[in-house]
Amino acid sequence: MAKTQPRGSAGEPLLPSAYPSPYLDHHSPADADSYVLLVPVRRLRHRLRRGCRCNCLAPLLAALVLLALSFLLWPADPDVSVARLRLAHISVVARPAVAVNISAALKVRVRNPDLFALDYSRLDIDVAYRGKALGRVTSGGGSVSARAVSYIDADLDLNGIRVVEDAIYLLEDLARGSIPFDTVVQVEGNLHFFFFTVPVKGKIACVVHVNPQNQTIVHQDCYPK
Repeated sequence: MAKTQPRGSAGEPLLPSAYPSPYLDHHSPADADSYVLLVPVRRLRHRLRRGCRCNCLAPLLAALVLLALSFLLWPADPDVSVARLRLAHISVVARPAVAVNISAALKVRVRNPDLFALDYSRLDIDVAYRGKALGRVTSGGGSVSARAVSYIDADLDLNGIRVVEDAIYLLEDLARGSIPFDTVVQVEGNLHFFFFTVPVKGKIACVVHVNPQNQTIVHQDCYPK
């Protein structure tokens, strides 16, 4: 008798399929290394974009912080103003040459807006008439604390200053009872910015009209320069 081979179960295909089953047996040891992790493309792009945003924002925030610190800490020039100007004496001499004598006392206000102390080396006061310099007075140095205000006293004495080119205008102003003088007050110093020394300078200009007859100041107008 011919032997008959046992037939397989009815659900088993006769030929192996070219396409594997999408469902794997997790308990099969033969397919233990056949797992493949598939990451959705959209989720991967989202992670890449989020990482790029974090990497780009960090340098931008650091640059903004450095810019703000530089703005706050970088030295600025001191603010200079004339707190008081007292005229002691003024006279105009016509012979043998037209000359002027001026004696005044000034109180200069210096405000340090920086976070570091200011060491000023000198205080200069220049006096001019109609753009022509008459003389300069220099005061000693000092120090102004950080974010503080200091007052400097200076005496102005100019005796026998000849006025040649504008002598006629000076005599006319004398007859009107008002002589305009240009005054420039300048403070020069240094700020110690950590390990650096930064030179700073503050300046203010004033136009002062004085009356030689009653020895008073008629008008005074000051502005930063």
